[in-house]
Amino acid sequence: MEELPPSRTSDLLKARHRGTLSNRSGRYEAAQRVFADDGWGSLAGGWWSEDSAANQPPLQTTVQPDASRSILARNDSPDLPFERSVNPYRGCEHGCAYCFARPSHAWLGLSPGLDFETRLFSKPEAGALLEQAFRARTYRPAPLGLGTNTDPWQPVERKLGITRSVLTVLEAYQHPVAIVTKGAMITRDVDILARMAVRGLVLVCISITTLDPDLSRRLEPRASTPAARLKAVRVLSEAGVPVRINAAPMIPGLNDHELDAILGAGKQAGGRYAGAILLRLPQEVRSLFTEWLETHVPDRAGRVLSLIRQCRDGDLNSAAFGDRMRGQGPVADLLWQRFRLAARRNGLLLTPPALRTDLFACPLQKLHLKVGDQMALL
Repeated sequence: MEELPPSRTSDLLKARHRGTLSNRSGRYEAAQRVFADDGWGSLAGGWWSEDSAANQPPLQTTVQPDASRSILARNDSPDLPFERSVNPYRGCEHGCAYCFARPSHAWLGLSPGLDFETRLFSKPEAGALLEQAFRARTYRPAPLGLGTNTDPWQPVERKLGITRSVLTVLEAYQHPVAIVTKGAMITRDVDILARMAVRGLVLVCISITTLDPDLSRRLEPRASTPAARLKAVRVLSEAGVPVRINAAPMIPGLNDHELDAILGAGKQAGGRYAGAILLRLPQEVRSLFTEWLETHVPDRAGRVLSLIRQCRDGDLNSAAFGDRMRGQGPVADLLWQRFRLAARRNGLLLTPPALRTDLFACPLQKLHLKVGDQMALL
């Protein structure tokens, strides 16, 4: 059977405002889904054809509850400034074409492509599970990462409010948290974040990939616009919340020329710190992002891929600690030199202060009382 080439699906999927162009089976599946002509010319006039693309309804996002019994994920990566994290959702409707978290959907028997951005899983008990973890006798506080795999303020959060329940627990237990998001909806929770900031318990990293709204719309179709993210930086900063401008991911030949402008705009909006990450393309993301390049910027696709390989020792990705987020070689070295100079020029610091852990304490009464729960006597 012949797989449908990306060019045959591009018009349909661009019309549906999704980031990826295919829904190929995950790497753990025994069978692979492909389009094939049934002998009646179906590939020439099917639902994916150019003529019918404009008349197709948009792909719907579905959300199912996740029955996780624990909420803390742990890592031992020396590249990350935290050893534990919380993600209120699996999958992300933002649909960023480059998202390094896409391969995690293969663990669920789903595609890292369109499934990742349309078939979401929520963790409605995230707040209660986090509180349960904090109250364990063996728990010791350390900075917690929030939004390290999928965005905690993606569109579905507006209705479900799971991320806010997590913040409520973090504040009540005076637990430090470092947040990463592209969602301007974070300003909804500025009340909690401002109170935590006074105690040195929070750092917010706002990721800004580009200042070009057209590129952003194609690259990360359902994430907040660049202007909305900069407004969120301003709102948070004015409330006293420390904000790090995360120029990420930097994609050589596509958006890296905006590095200085991104940091400058972030500083003007009130950001205090700067960060950057080189594009990562693990597992299925390699082919998904290559499809995106060939469809949206075909004139630059070859050069972008070549520059990425020059940063990854001839490959499109490296999983090695110390290299996976920075790359190596002249192209990567030049990018980081430019980053350091741009941060200095814009008055942004590279290292935020350490978050406090000494304030952590369990409240006398649980926040999520259930049948059988009792208050402490002492």
